[in-house]
Amino acid sequence: MSRRIAYQGEPGANSHQVCKEHYPDWEALPCASFEDVFAAVEQGDADLAMIPIDNSIAGRVADIHHFLPGSGLHIVAEHFLRIRFCLMGVPGTTLDTIRTVHSHVHALGQCRKIIREHGFKPVISGDTAGAAREVAEFADPTQAAISPPLAAEIYGLDILAEDVEDEEHNTTRFVVLSRELVEAPAGNGPVVTSFIFNVRNLPAALYKALGGFATNGVNMTKLESYMVGGEFTATQFLAEVDGHPDDPGLRRALEELAFFTTDVKVLGVYPADPFRAEVSR
Repeated sequence: MSRRIAYQGEPGANSHQVCKEHYPDWEALPCASFEDVFAAVEQGDADLAMIPIDNSIAGRVADIHHFLPGSGLHIVAEHFLRIRFCLMGVPGTTLDTIRTVHSHVHALGQCRKIIREHGFKPVISGDTAGAAREVAEFADPTQAAISPPLAAEIYGLDILAEDVEDEEHNTTRFVVLSRELVEAPAGNGPVVTSFIFNVRNLPAALYKALGGFATNGVNMTKLESYMVGGEFTATQFLAEVDGHPDDPGLRRALEELAFFTTDVKVLGVYPADPFRAEVSR
């Protein structure tokens, strides 16, 4: 049986693209929602999940923090994808025939320049690849889609303009989730450790909780807060740091963290994507 990796979106979406790049021999399983992606792995319908977690323009991906802590899944890898959008239409479409352009609301917001330059009317679709499928079904040269280039290949559309996104640095970070906890070995290259913890709503609680990372020289690359159970009296944090829990500095920092927090849970210990080193130069 072929191994399966689940992603949110329709065939041709950016999540599909990153699956093809890093798991080319796996069957990519499209899912309608993030909840369905998590369920596919939890129930054994897929072996892994490819989940977008951050975008360099839009920030954190909504809803992921709701599913991740309670899912029982573990982060085993990360991948960065440079987001590229193309303007595409059915054969015979030209820039002059287009009146409306379809895409996900975030993609439309990230491609404002070409929309404004040509006076296109933006129409929101549920998914970038879904927009390409819809345009193929319309078979109307006045309708176009802003979608990843893979979608043009899948739905038989012509690419009319490439790299139409406003910002060249548009990049999405994806994490790979597994039912099994597979930790990267220590001392074998850069490692990222992701974990969650709760702090009580007390003065200086977060300051005390994080002090150990500073004093032990641990670089924290992410810290995001969320309400727990819709209450204002407790806060949960998702944090990511450079290093392995077996490294002396990080081990001491996590020990100190436990004194000032509750429910510390390591979500994953995984190799750092080479992209991190490239952007830090």
